Amino acid sequence: MLTSTISPSLKLGLRMIGMWPDSSCKTFFWLFYMITIVVMQYFQYLYFFAQLGTNNFSKLMDGLSVTLDYTLTFLKLLSLWHNRRIFSDILSAMNDDWNDCSTDSHVYVMTSKANLAHRCSNVMLVLNTLSTFFYFIGSFLSHRTISKNGDLREFPMQVQFPFDAATDSPIFELIVLGLFLHVWETATVIALLNSLILTLVLHVSGQIDIMCQGLREISTTQKPHLYAIRSLIVRHQRIISLSNNIDNFFSFVALIQFVWNTVVICSIGIMIMISLGTGVEGKSGLLIQSIIPYIAVTLEAFVFCFAGEYLSTKSKSISDAAYDTIWYDLSISECRILLLIIIRSQKRLTITAGKVMDLTLEGFTTVMKASASYMSVLHAMY
Repeated sequence: MLTSTISPSLKLGLRMIGMWPDSSCKTFFWLFYMITIVVMQYFQYLYFFAQLGTNNFSKLMDGLSVTLDYTLTFLKLLSLWHNRRIFSDILSAMNDDWNDCSTDSHVYVMTSKANLAHRCSNVMLVLNTLSTFFYFIGSFLSHRTISKNGDLREFPMQVQFPFDAATDSPIFELIVLGLFLHVWETATVIALLNSLILTLVLHVSGQIDIMCQGLREISTTQKPHLYAIRSLIVRHQRIISLSNNIDNFFSFVALIQFVWNTVVICSIGIMIMISLGTGVEGKSGLLIQSIIPYIAVTLEAFVFCFAGEYLSTKSKSISDAAYDTIWYDLSISECRILLLIIIRSQKRLTITAGKVMDLTLEGFTTVMKASASYMSVLHAMY
């Protein structure tokens, strides 16, 4: 039987990057991965600044999109590491919620949410792995690995090394393998962070369903109801506290996510328009190499907005469940307590982007509309 909302693959991935509390050598794993990102960023920005003086606009924008993805991941991990104590409190509260499942109905609700969270985590990991493969396949189709003159070999992603021996065998093959493994690892980390916020929101929604179930059962139980109502108040307060911790843990991450998504979508949009306007040779590879990151960035923004929208919608169901109870059969003091629950649940639970805006599907639609407008302008220009 499941005893945790967090899937084993998600837990293993968080351990490998040093984000899981109380894991052995977590500081070493986190520092090692962050140092590899810094080294990779150096080679990426070295290529980007080298291409600024050239007229090869497609290569410049291709390198910029991948470089910005790496920078976004680096900033995310810095923010989450800074708030690691909040994450430890979240995991402790989740463990207490599982231990508090006293009835079969509570266990069924939490198990169904855990199964859904596990499936979502596995699907995100598989999708990001496939996007990595397609990106490298598109790069191969675009660059053909070896140029026409046969004396210059290009790497599958836009990096520049400060030594000439990087294009000689077998160093070139080893570097290509290392680049693939590192890009795949970074794509996996992005999937881990996306599945983590969705898993936490699903856990909170399970607790909300249990509370709504408890409110409905008040009408069917014998008097007195005061003890059951008090236990529901305690559960409601735990839900609010856990939701606030999740918001504090992901607030800055969501903010930089939307800022960076705007820049990345613009750069990838330029690449797509260039690929549509190029000749037949290299067109398919550049198009694949552009569309896959665009879908990945869009899906990443959708996950954050969907998590915020889902949490807000579920929090409103508490007031509806409290009103649907047979409150007219309760005592005056019990009705007053129910009234306080209804009033408190009117302030919906949500996840914010830097405490500035709520993450909702309406906000995601606004971002996509702006992206579509930008793409139409580029299409008219090209």
